[in-house]
Amino acid sequence: MEKTNVKVQTQKGKQKTLLLVASVVFFMGALSYASVPLYKLFCQVTGYGGTTQVVQNVSDKVVDRSITVRFDANVNPALDWRFSPTQKSIKLSLGENALAFYRAENTGSGPLVGTATFNVTPDKAGIYFNKVECFCFQEQLLAPNQVIDMPVSFFIDPDMMNDPNLDDVTTITLSYTFFRAHTQSGAITTNEKKAG
Repeated sequence: MEKTNVKVQTQKGKQKTLLLVASVVFFMGALSYASVPLYKLFCQVTGYGGTTQVVQNVSDKVVDRSITVRFDANVNPALDWRFSPTQKSIKLSLGENALAFYRAENTGSGPLVGTATFNVTPDKAGIYFNKVECFCFQEQLLAPNQVIDMPVSFFIDPDMMNDPNLDDVTTITLSYTFFRAHTQSGAITTNEKKAG
């Protein structure tokens, strides 16, 4: 009888351990799944990692402090595109709305869908860099040899003037990298229309 009791207790102990391990694995999976959107939200709120802010309206306050914004462009090798800024830099006052353009060209033999990631350096200026409109908010579909100019409308928040941590910042770099979109459904639909 004592052996049976020990056996039952051992089996219950194994079940509890298995349930605990399964719970930990489930929790870790859920945490890893949620970590990307949570990190993105954290970066957008704090400007951490050079993440810019997205706003609906342009600034109505311009202050007398100039900043030079440099433009940088990169393409992941998996995407057959050329991508570059149409201007190297813009000098503007804090709060002044600016419009810049980037040019993309599909050098591949078929339509391709690209998606852009972006960041601002120095990282500490990201919270003050406000994008009003940007091509990076949506995927871009380009036919073979198609060239497009894509706008980005932005301003630097005039409150940057009140941040002593940014007194040394005179130049901000806005950098984009285009990647091949995971879903090429727009490119497939375009090919099907041509074939039909």
